[in-house]
Formats: sequence, structure tokens, C-alpha cells
Amino acid sequence: MSVKQSATVGDLLREWRGRRRFSQLDLASEAEVSTRHLSFVERGRSTPSRDFLMKLAEPLDLPLRERNRLLLAGGYAPMHTELDISAPDMAMARLAVETVLRGHEPFPALAVDRHWNLVEANNGAQALLEGIDPGLLSPPINVLRASLHPKGLTPHILNLPEWRHHVLSRLRSDAGRSADPDLASLHEELRRLPTPAGSGSCGSDPTIAVPLRLRHPKTKTVLSFISTTTVFGSAVDVTLAELTLECFYPADETTREALQV
Repeated sequence: MSVKQSATVGDLLREWRGRRRFSQLDLASEAEVSTRHLSFVERGRSTPSRDFLMKLAEPLDLPLRERNRLLLAGGYAPMHTELDISAPDMAMARLAVETVLRGHEPFPALAVDRHWNLVEANNGAQALLEGIDPGLLSPPINVLRASLHPKGLTPHILNLPEWRHHVLSRLRSDAGRSADPDLASLHEELRRLPTPAGSGSCGSDPTIAVPLRLRHPKTKTVLSFISTTTVFGSAVDVTLAELTLECFYPADETTREALQV
């Protein structure tokens, strides 16, 4: 369970050590700091410097959002900006996102934020939105909820057990890695959603990747996709670091031909 927003430096360090399965000795060794000093900081007996906290953040692999939170707990200003995607300073990042999305057409591609809410989509993404209840397409559109909700893509997904398992496993991993309580709540919500009768259990393991196989509600064509995930590896802004591009590729010739019409 995550600690409260008003947590102390010691609270945060203990939480993240636990998440990363680090002892104090492990963390001190990795960060090349004194175990004694780390112990004093965790117990509130010593005030850490900004540099000391950043040394600890590296081996703990803290997300940028959590690095800011650690600095604030220590009485320091945040190091990383959190700009709105529409901000002028994000213009080149927006252009990069648009370039990827448009360049991926006619195949589907989406940009989502840290909670899997849709930020932008290309024209090819319409193939993934057909048949979804309009209520699930009202902003903010959560793409995972739209995928697994009974009024979303679920009735059209032919390999629902495999796809559902893939989505929930990834979401659980994201929640654990980021310590984001909203992601944990989303995972619990989606895990509890009912599945259609007769959907069965996971079948045999896929050969190379878990595909998304769905029957297009209008054309009745069976479309099969495999996906890749792209993030900004050099981002120093929180918003940009948490932006994810999901690009879907045809998993067979039938899908390729159907989308290239």
C-alpha cells in the first residue's frame, strides 16, 4: 500500500526499498552512501541533502514523479517539470507523437497518458473503436476500460481470455512499478468486470506475441494485431516520461489487406 502524500523522506524510502526488495545495506551499497547515514535519514535523525536523495533515487529506479515527491518531502523544489501536453515547450514532443501516429497509418496507433487515458489517436485507430458503446468514448477515454468492458471491445475479441490476461498482467506490473494508486484501482476495477459466458480460459501460449484478435462489428472481418510500446527514453519532464505510444501491426495478411483498402 502506498504511503500518504504527506509522507516523510523516511516513509518514502522504506516504501520504495520494500518495492525494490532492497535492504538498507543493499541501497547504501548501490548508491555508494553510508549505511549509517541512510539509517539516520530514514529514522528522521538526519536531514538529507538534495544530492543524497538523488543518489538514492537512481538505484531505486524512481519514476520522475516520485523523484519530485521525494525532493518535496525533503524540503526541496521539484527537479522535473510537469507541463501540459499542449504547452508551448512541448511543441516538438507533440510533433514527434504526431509523426509517429500519422506515419503508422493505415494501421492503428494511440498515445496514452499514465492512466491509459487517450491523448491522441490516428485515423487507423477507428478499427479498434467500432462497436464500442458511446458512453465509453466520452473523454477522458480510458483505452483499457474500453477494451475489457462488456460494452466495449469485449464482445468482439475472439481470444478474450488471452488478451484479458495480457492486459491485466501489464496493468498490474505498471501499478507495481509506479506505485500509482489510481492504476491499482483501475486494475481492480477491470479485474472485476464480467466476461461473456463461454469465453473460457486461456488457451495455448501464442507463438511470438499475444495478438489482439477481433471481429469487426460492421464488416465481420477477423482482424489480428500485435503491438509495440514506445516511450520517450530521454524525457526529463514528468508528462512526457509518462506518455506511451501503442502501435498495432497486422499479425496476418488478411488484416494487412483489410486495412490497406
